[in-house]
Amino acid sequence: MKEISDIIRAFEEARQEGKQTALATVVHVDGSSYRRPGARMLVTDEGRLTGAISGGCLEGDALRKAMLALSRGTSMLVTYDTMDEDDAKLGVGLGCNGIIQVLFEPVDPADPQNPVELLKLTIAERQHAVLVTLFSLQDRRGPQPGTCLLLKGEEFISNCTLDNELKEVLGEDAQKVLKERTSAFKNYVSATQDLTAFIEFVKPAISVVIVGAGNDVVPLVKMADVLGWQTTVVDGRPGLARPERFVPSCQVLVSKPDSVLEKITMDEETVFLLMTHNYNFDLAMLKALINKDVAYIGTLGPRQKLDRMLDEMRGEGITLTQEQLEHIYGPSGLEIGAETPEEIALSILAEIMAVLANKEGRSLRKNENVIHSRAETRIEKVKIHEQ
Repeated sequence: MKEISDIIRAFEEARQEGKQTALATVVHVDGSSYRRPGARMLVTDEGRLTGAISGGCLEGDALRKAMLALSRGTSMLVTYDTMDEDDAKLGVGLGCNGIIQVLFEPVDPADPQNPVELLKLTIAERQHAVLVTLFSLQDRRGPQPGTCLLLKGEEFISNCTLDNELKEVLGEDAQKVLKERTSAFKNYVSATQDLTAFIEFVKPAISVVIVGAGNDVVPLVKMADVLGWQTTVVDGRPGLARPERFVPSCQVLVSKPDSVLEKITMDEETVFLLMTHNYNFDLAMLKALINKDVAYIGTLGPRQKLDRMLDEMRGEGITLTQEQLEHIYGPSGLEIGAETPEEIALSILAEIMAVLANKEGRSLRKNENVIHSRAETRIEKVKIHEQ
């Protein structure tokens, strides 16, 4: 999400300066790669890069391809084979053992539905969305429709002309991706066309609500901001809950526990951290959150503190289900030997990311399988019977 925000900001700057831009998007990967489908990079006609489509090995050639797309005024699909030893010798590949498809699209600032404008609409509100990018693997020299359709809620926004049959099937598949919340790849084949779609499920940025505004919260907010997460700091002490103590993008609220949730917009990507170092304040917040649909509630301090809070809640007649308890993480954070506020912040943010991604948060060297499932990028063939 941060990458998209950075690209939108860079595009607006380039438009104000009268610069031409092209959007490079990883639309498919077969095998391993540093970046996965959905990675994007904006290139200006003076060679300024925002975002990344690899770990740095493809950017040099991608710059040249983006310039070519700009000069031609048409989108183009480029294949990078990092399994090819000749590519490695030329400095293009780093032995990632993957075939990477990158789509380069010139961006017309006069078009109200150009690819970057669709990205802007995608993240304009905290809402799940589906972004569709169409390309042709079979006819690389033919038309490449590109980033052409956005589904948000019940609204479809499209910037390209599609056959009625394809539009209908694509709409149904986009709705399915929105429902299942997993991106998909479809190859639509008919007597007149052969197009592949990257149907991308896009989630809002993670929103971290930190209850507590002590000094140990400052590095946590900074690190979350680097990740592109949205942060909110809440505290009942006006002397600590001051915006100038945190990054500009952080929302800072002064509130008592019983009115905190009235001031917060919550969704599936919202998590909470109880960091006031005040037992009663943390307990009051835990009571307020326990019946909410929150995937992660983190508490600082020893396990005994959390056990005491839970026992006190049970003593007040509050029933705690196993599902509710599984969403409470105390002490918060992964076990990495953290001691300083910065190290503790790192361990907490890593745990939040693992929980929301449904991962165990263990060392990758212990993973016997590939990091990314090959099934994630399997292309399903769909035959369209034109009438």
